[in-house]
Order: sequence, then structure tokens, then C-alpha cells
Amino acid sequence: MTAIIGRKELPGCQSTGDAGENERRKRMQINYNEQNRVFKIDTEHTSYCIGIVDEENFVGHIYYGRKLSDDNLVYLMRTAEPPFVPSKNNRDRNSFLDTFPMEYTGHGLGDFREGTLMVRTAGGHSGVSLSYISHRIYDGKEELAGLPATFGTADTCRTLELTCEDKVLGLQVILSYSIFADNDAIARSVRVVNGGKEALYLTKVLSACIDMDNEEYEMITLPGSWARERIIQTRPVLKGKQGVSSVRGESSHQEHPFMAWKRKTTTEEAGDIYAMNFVYSGNFMAQIEGDQFGSMRALMGIHPQDFCWKLEPGDAFQAPEVICVYSAEGIGGMSRTFHDLYRRHLIRGEYKDKKRPILINNWEATYFDFDTDKLLSIAREASALGIEMLVMDDGWFGCRNDDNSSLGDWQVNEAKLKGGLKYLVDEVNKLGMKFGIWLEPEMISPDSNLYREHPDWAFAIPGRTGSLSRNQYVLDLTRQEVRDCVYDMIASVLRSANIEYVKWDMNRQLSDMGSSGLPADRQGELFHRQVLAVYELQDRLTREFPHLLLENCSGGGARFDPGMLYYSPQIWCSDDTDAVERLSIQAGTAMVYPLSTMGAHVADCPNHTVGRNTPFETRGYVALAGTFGYELDVTKIPEADRAMIPAQTAMYHKYNDLVREGDYYRIAHYAENHYYDCYEVVAKDKSEALVTYVQVLNRPSHHSRRIRIPGLDLTAVYVIENAQDWPEIRQTEYRGDALQFAGINVPPLWGDFKGRLLHLVRK
Repeated sequence: MTAIIGRKELPGCQSTGDAGENERRKRMQINYNEQNRVFKIDTEHTSYCIGIVDEENFVGHIYYGRKLSDDNLVYLMRTAEPPFVPSKNNRDRNSFLDTFPMEYTGHGLGDFREGTLMVRTAGGHSGVSLSYISHRIYDGKEELAGLPATFGTADTCRTLELTCEDKVLGLQVILSYSIFADNDAIARSVRVVNGGKEALYLTKVLSACIDMDNEEYEMITLPGSWARERIIQTRPVLKGKQGVSSVRGESSHQEHPFMAWKRKTTTEEAGDIYAMNFVYSGNFMAQIEGDQFGSMRALMGIHPQDFCWKLEPGDAFQAPEVICVYSAEGIGGMSRTFHDLYRRHLIRGEYKDKKRPILINNWEATYFDFDTDKLLSIAREASALGIEMLVMDDGWFGCRNDDNSSLGDWQVNEAKLKGGLKYLVDEVNKLGMKFGIWLEPEMISPDSNLYREHPDWAFAIPGRTGSLSRNQYVLDLTRQEVRDCVYDMIASVLRSANIEYVKWDMNRQLSDMGSSGLPADRQGELFHRQVLAVYELQDRLTREFPHLLLENCSGGGARFDPGMLYYSPQIWCSDDTDAVERLSIQAGTAMVYPLSTMGAHVADCPNHTVGRNTPFETRGYVALAGTFGYELDVTKIPEADRAMIPAQTAMYHKYNDLVREGDYYRIAHYAENHYYDCYEVVAKDKSEALVTYVQVLNRPSHHSRRIRIPGLDLTAVYVIENAQDWPEIRQTEYRGDALQFAGINVPPLWGDFKGRLLHLVRK
């Protein structure tokens, strides 16, 4: 675990040290103007302003947007307009609370918009009102106990903590804002402390709130389903509540813990856009509420349904982190801000900035029908073609010959793996290949030795028939003895052989939430405690096995979120491996997450999900926009396809540094135009660019299609390095400004599902 904490206390934001440090500080300023009581948080290109008003020290949101030179912005909170602040007009206190742009909202005392914090006392009351009492500004960023979060050093990060209080409850709420020298994002979190003398019950603790005027914004979300995750959806922000959420115990296939709102005129590369992304892997809500006065409130945090956290005197509850982004450079600018933040300040471990091995997974090749000989036959062929790792998927443990048994029995089935696991791994290693394995540690089969010995280790509601899904229950990982047992079994397997990769799966959602390990007044903590338990297990795994490449998965992409990226540098993007379907899935995923995080494979055809046949070459181009690997039986595919694999693996090695590290641009989206897809990755120094073009459906046409290629050095000359792949294009040199503003003509390709790469190199 990367624990980087800077605690240097600062009265304001003075700069000390060398010129480099001074320059870094200029890009991450946090100031407090005592005269007008305004906090101003500045990244390199943005400003975020918070104000303290009235004798009761209400904390208000003032401004978020392009960087400003002035902090004299109190007028934006409209406190000089009726209904006025309570000290001047307490007869209309409700009206003030229901219109004031709150930075973090209470509940039950007059603000009738959606709130961020709800607390129930032992007497059954639930009113909360927060007032500013103090603040702290310091270099660095503290870890969030038990939770994934962005990180930074004292040189690269700065944090503001606002401490607010409800004196009646004896409750303190600490609002944290961290900024980064190399990024325009703001990381926000909330910690709630019970300073009173009796227990309180937190029934809602969201992590971020932004109140602002609704300037006819449009909301972007990423809904989906199994095999259809993160499809881009845009709708107007209207009066009333609109948003996305999950109460499935995970971030889910169906919704995603991300939302953005933009002006109608905002495009891919120009215009204002705001966004929030939740660094969490469980139940969430993300909502925008348009109110009666033309304002709007954006909220994000743990979903309050079935949430109730008992907070004893002196205890604290830490809410997960929300990443806030504003960009004046359109949707693409927002995406690149998220990408850079996550690559530099969230993903950790050996593979953080490292090329991933090209793997072949046996799931779609064999399903449960495999043994040592079959796996070695795949490995021998794969090794000869340039594939670098064999991954053994589901079916290697217990009596697992289908999906009806053995989850929880994490012992090798030596009737299937003759000679044992170590023999298989050693033989694969002799071929020059790494070896990986599939696990599903959070689940238990009713037909398993573990369940027969410990039926109370599965979540269950007394008196009710348990709800099976994929014929499995969910293990109650909130109990320490369950976590220890599962971890010991898994670690024993990993210690037994040279296993260098783990695919951690989770194939059902949470239901029947009852635990025999918690008292009645803490059953409302189960959903959150289960997520914390998963984090603890994955943290423990990566500590003991620091060289392990961990890939998270949940029935495909049901838990593709920033929380998981803190523990694994890549996540299986979707169980739908069809190249055409993946264009939309990967476009939605790349709206928020770097290409290096997306598990993407070349799969068999007809595709096992949709039955479509696409050219092997095109499947390779689409998988290149991810971690790259194969999901097929390489010993059985057509010879013409097999013959392409050495060129594809060479392609991966040639372009992966660029794909993994470069700036991503969406040029055209098949889901919008219904004809073709096009995206680009540009090197940080603009020395090269790789454009992927996929013609999904051909149309009769006498003309080429013109595409404009953004992000280049406008004054430079670029050469088409792979001109031999484009015989139709006679001109091979272009100026950067011509490519970006005028474009290049792409000839029609004969047939459907055809793809090409365009590699531009600065001359």
C-alpha cells in the first residue's frame, strides 16, 4: 500500500523552497480571505470557492469553474437578496435554508432539497444543522482509513479541511478537499465524528454536494446491463430529481458511479463540463435536482437505502472519496483529466506504469472442460505465437465441473490437474510463459464443504428462503473469521506455485442481507462493511504478493470503478467480447478511465455472446485499446487467423506504451453515427499519434470520409509511418494544423466490420 501523508501545517499558502517547488505551489493554491470569509482552491486551470456567511457560520458554495484571479465573490451566494440570512430575517429561516447554495447540507430543519447528511438520535429525532468552526490547510493528503483514495506527496498535493459542527448533537463533520500540482481534479471526502455523550445513528452520509445555477445543462451518465456496460446517455437537467444509483451491493452493470453535466453547446473538445466519480465499489447514488428557482444540486455518495451506521461517542465514520472535475475543454478534456489523475494518483503497484503481459484465457476456449494436457496444448501453441501468459479460469478447484458447486473450496482438483498445480505452472513457465489463475473469493456454493461446515457464513435473513444467483450465496466477509479462512485458502494456493496473475471475479449481486455476526442495531452496516471487507482482502493480497498482477472482474464490468482500481491496475471491461459491441462499451468506459485499465481480448467467432462474425484483424484493433489478450482456443481457430497472431502481438508491443500513457481523444462514436467509430491516442510530447478507425457498416458512396485529428503539434509536420497499410492515401506528410482543422480523407473499406490503424509520427 502506498501511504504518502504530508502534514506540514500552513497558515495560508506561502511558498518556500526551490524554484521547482514554487512552481508546483503556484499550480495548487488554497487561500482563506479572512475579511470576506472566502476559501479559494486553485488548480492550474480551475477555481473552487467556498464562503462562510451569517452569525451562524453557514458554509456556502460560491463558484466552480475556470480559474479566477479574484476571490471577492460573496455576492454570488445572493445573501443580499431576500429571504436574507437568518440574523436579518429569521421569520423566513426555512426559505433561506431552502434556497441557500449549501456546501454540505443537513436535514429536517428547512432545506427541502435532497440532503447529504441524516442523523437519528436515540430519541428518534433527525434534524441536522452544520456551522463552520475551524479549518486546516496542509501539504500532502491523508489516507482514508480502510478505503481506497487518491494519494500524493507533500510536494504534489495540498489539502483543505473544513470542520463543521452541530452543537445540539455534539457532531463534527470534516469536509476535505485535496488538489494536485499536475491535475485539475479535486478529491473530496467527509468524516463524521460523534463528540457527544450518546450513540447516534447515521442514516445518510454522502460525500459531495455542489449547488449552482442550472444554465440549461445536459446530464451524462453511463447506464447498461450485463454485457452492455457503460453506454453513454445524455439527457437535459430538468426540474426535479434525475440520477443513477445502485443498491445491488456493487457499482453494478446497470448504473455507474459517475455523472457529468455540460452546456448544450459543449462538444468533445470545447465548452464547459462538470463531473463527479465515486471512489467506491458498493451501493451509491448520483443525483442532480433542479429546484423551483432555476438552481440545481448535484450529490454523490453511499446510497442511503438499507444504510444505518451506529456511531458511538468518540467514534468516527469515514465516507468514501468523490473526484470532482471541471473542464473548459469539453468532454475530452474532462476524460483526460480523469485519466491522468487515476494513472498518477490512484493506481499503484508494480504494474502502475508497466506494460502488461499478453495473456490467453481458457474460459471461452474450454469452459469447465479442461485438464492439464488441454491447458498445456493451448500454452505450447500460444507461446510459439508470441503470447506471454496462460490464465486458467473457473473449474480448477473442489469438484467444480459446472457452476453448481464448490465455490469456497479453494483446493486444487488434482483429478483434473494431474500432477498438481505446481507441475502445470512449472511446465508453462518452461515455455517462457507466465501463469495466472481465476478466483471468486466472495461467494459460496450450497454444494461445498465450506457451506456444509459453516452454513451461517452466508448472508441470510432468518426465516426466509435464501435467494440463489448462479446457484451461489454471498459469503459474510464482515466477519473476521470468514475473511481469514478465505484468505488462508487462497494464499496457500498462490504460495504453492509461481502464480503471477489473479483474476478476481464476483458473479452475483448482494441480497438477503442478514449477518449472525452483528447485533440487530448494526444490521444496517452490512452493505458498507462488506465492501470494506473486500478492500481489506485485496489490500492483504497485494501486500503479501506485491509482484502479482491483479485484475478485478464482476460478471464482466459490474465493478469497474475507481475503488477497484486502487487495488488492481486493470479490470475486465465486459463479458461481451464482440468487437462491434466493445466499441460502445469501451467508449463509455474511456470517458472516465484510462485505456490501460480496460481488460480487452481478441475472442472467438462466431462471438459467444452475440453470434457475430468479425474479421480477426478488426478484433485485434479493438482489443488494442485495452490490456490486450486472447479469449479462444488457439489450437482450433482457422489457420489464417492463427497466422495473424504474431503480427498482432508485435503490434501490441509497438504501440502499447503510447496507448497506455498517451492522451485519449474520441473522434467519432458508432453509437451516434451508426456507421463508423474512430478514436486516437496522442503522445504526451505530441511526437506521435495512433488513430483507430473501424468501419462498422459500409454504405454505397463515391466519396471518402473526412476525419479531423485533434491534439497534435499544430506547427509540426507528421508522416504516416504505416503508409503501406493505406495504399489509397497517396499523400503521406501533413501539417498538424491541417490534420486537426481540415482533416484527412479515409477511403471506404470494402465490407462491414473493417478496421485500420493510422500511425502518425512527427517529422
